[in-house]
Amino acid sequence: MSSIKWYCFLVVVLCIQTIPAQDNLTGYWQPQFAINYDVGPLYSHNFSVANRNYVIDDSALQLSGRQLDIAHFSNFKIQDNQSIALGIQYRFRNVFEGRGDELRFTQQFNITKKPIDVRYGHRFRTEQRITKLLTVHRFRYRFAVDFPLKGEKLDIGEPYFVGSFENLLSVSKNASPQYDTRLTGQVGWQLQGGLKLQVGLEYRLEDYTSPLPQNVIFLLTSAQLSL
Repeated sequence: MSSIKWYCFLVVVLCIQTIPAQDNLTGYWQPQFAINYDVGPLYSHNFSVANRNYVIDDSALQLSGRQLDIAHFSNFKIQDNQSIALGIQYRFRNVFEGRGDELRFTQQFNITKKPIDVRYGHRFRTEQRITKLLTVHRFRYRFAVDFPLKGEKLDIGEPYFVGSFENLLSVSKNASPQYDTRLTGQVGWQLQGGLKLQVGLEYRLEDYTSPLPQNVIFLLTSAQLSL
């Protein structure tokens, strides 16, 4: 099982490192803070705040704000390894770029398996992204793996790896469907008091069936507190 863990880790890292330096590249830094807490044995809440900032725009280096996202999810466990969730998010963009804000509703089903020390996850999402101009319906599937990088059990202070691959389809009235794909790799640390810190990279190939697909890369930093 150790060889499987390192294979998954290397595949994600190598794929991200071989992203070509080319035109149509946008880079962001996105710090996030999230709080998770259990209301009961089968019901929990998640609150998060994320700030997205440009670091590469039109092939030029810069640091400027793009948006602020505030989100809430209600999670319901339906089996030991299965859950459903309902989410709402508000994206503040008008104050940064003079573009319209966005209200988003999310419906999610998640299933996980952990045969030994590697956990596999399948996540299915539908979303409604609502702005003043239009409503976009988005359908998402994500496959994810996570595992400790030392031994078979995650102990306090030890690192772990999280990797994922996701495909997305966006449809809206009077517009062609948009297909995106995302590849993410992050390393995290489990700390005292239910705190986790993570850092990593995400690569997005957006609208990849169009004549001019967009390449987007994220530097992700996050703190997650479980109460």
